[in-house]
Amino acid sequence: MEITEIYNLLKSVFDEGIGELKTDIPVEPFIIVNADKINAVSFFLRDEKRLQFDFLNCLSGVDLDNDNLAVVYHLFSFVHKHKLKLKVIVPKSNPVVKSVYDVWATAEWHEREAYDLFGIIFEGNPDLRRILLPEDWEGYPLRKDYKVPEFYKGMRVPY
Repeated sequence: MEITEIYNLLKSVFDEGIGELKTDIPVEPFIIVNADKINAVSFFLRDEKRLQFDFLNCLSGVDLDNDNLAVVYHLFSFVHKHKLKLKVIVPKSNPVVKSVYDVWATAEWHEREAYDLFGIIFEGNPDLRRILLPEDWEGYPLRKDYKVPEFYKGMRVPY
């Protein structure tokens, strides 16, 4: 199924929960989904017989600009051999997204990484804590406005 068909199907089911379909070159096409609808949309994408996106290949955080963060979901259907990219955009002032852990269990670690490095909070993730950095680390290192500390627990932080 082509991305335009998937987009039209999602739009017919979720209406305002689905944003634009972006097909601008050079990026791969993606569909923007509202943060509060990502869980429901994900269940639909997995369970709908015409789609069957049974594999979450990757989930990544992105710092878009001064005000916004994004979560990008790369999905694949082993049954139909098609792929799809979704994007959820949230404000840095309230970076909350529903977890898709209950749809694809592999999301647990991907969401933890996006939390650890970008500060995106995934509601419903059963173990949302840092995965790469120490629990007491301050800030989120992959945000564009992050300032690397000079010291951590008395040790110089090389940069």
